[in-house]
Amino acid sequence: MDRTLRTTSADGAVVEFGLVRHALLEKLATGLLRPEDVCDAHPELLRAARNIGRSSGEQCPVCHDSELVEVTYVFGARLPAGGTCPTSRAELAKLERREEPVQCYAVEVCAACHFHHLARRWGAGGRTRRAVRGRA
Repeated sequence: MDRTLRTTSADGAVVEFGLVRHALLEKLATGLLRPEDVCDAHPELLRAARNIGRSSGEQCPVCHDSELVEVTYVFGARLPAGGTCPTSRAELAKLERREEPVQCYAVEVCAACHFHHLARRWGAGGRTRRAVRGRA
């Protein structure tokens, strides 16, 4: 599994949504949900998945025909209203070191059947720079 963006420098908690995903897929398997109920990714998310998504090494749990990719979104002050999608670990690390706090979201997506699920969420940034004091 490509873990280039899975590790972060987040100071706070990283919230994993694996149990929610498991419960969702269980409802799908038992017929309480239909594939149409969970395969409704937004066109912009699908575009990001096709163009900058990173391989997860995992087959889609819904269609079993395509590999899931992961897209990371970062939201915060002085960033676009729709967030930004870092395309490398270095770009994500730079966003995580911002003085302003940011919220980061990793979403797994199947571009074939449009399944998507929030995998992780974490906060970063918000660090103030130390003032450099001149020598007397």
